[in-house]
Amino acid sequence: MNQPLAGFAPAPVTARMENHGNHMLKVAMQTGHDLLARVGSMVAYEGFVQYEPNPPAVRQIAKDWLTGEGAPLMKCSGDGLLYLADYGANVVVINLNGEGISVNATNLLAFDAHLTWGVERVKGLAKFAGQGLWNTKISGQGWVALTSRGKPIVVDCGGGEDETYVDPDALVAWSPNLKVKGKRSFRAQSLIGRGSGEAYQMAFSGQGIVVVQPSEDSTDRLRVRG
Repeated sequence: MNQPLAGFAPAPVTARMENHGNHMLKVAMQTGHDLLARVGSMVAYEGFVQYEPNPPAVRQIAKDWLTGEGAPLMKCSGDGLLYLADYGANVVVINLNGEGISVNATNLLAFDAHLTWGVERVKGLAKFAGQGLWNTKISGQGWVALTSRGKPIVVDCGGGEDETYVDPDALVAWSPNLKVKGKRSFRAQSLIGRGSGEAYQMAFSGQGIVVVQPSEDSTDRLRVRG
């Protein structure tokens, strides 16, 4: 291999899912261990991997996505190495050990098909955002890959009395056991000419984490329907 390119070669496989750099996911595929991944996220693969877009099981569970609440999924099966990416977004790999995580659908890249998952409405936000915010809750023993528009920060809510406030356009994921409520406030951007009126934040409290991305581009977010 040409020496300047040698540093970009894949590293030996050490886990079911792992990063190749900051912006690509490498998945070790094995027969009987199917994967659900964002449609269109495949950038390369080695071996024999098959794809089934929007399989029946996904259509049944994610019926709310048919109205634009999230992103369609494909089932990936076979043996080999599968590489996934989402337009250069950062990739965050999580190994669930019986826990759960609630993810904005537009930040969901891939997860083990055997995990328990479903689309649910976030409670406590309807009065701030019309019909509320929809998220994908995933739980069990297995791997999940998320995307972030830039390097994310993981905030530990710590279980104290203080709440953690997040702009919904910057929210990636959170521990599903956290309490969530909406808070309306004056939009600070109006002071510098970027807008006017009020905005709302999501307030989290309890024991768990919140994952926040540096981007606040609402075109990249799960839509809040009103």
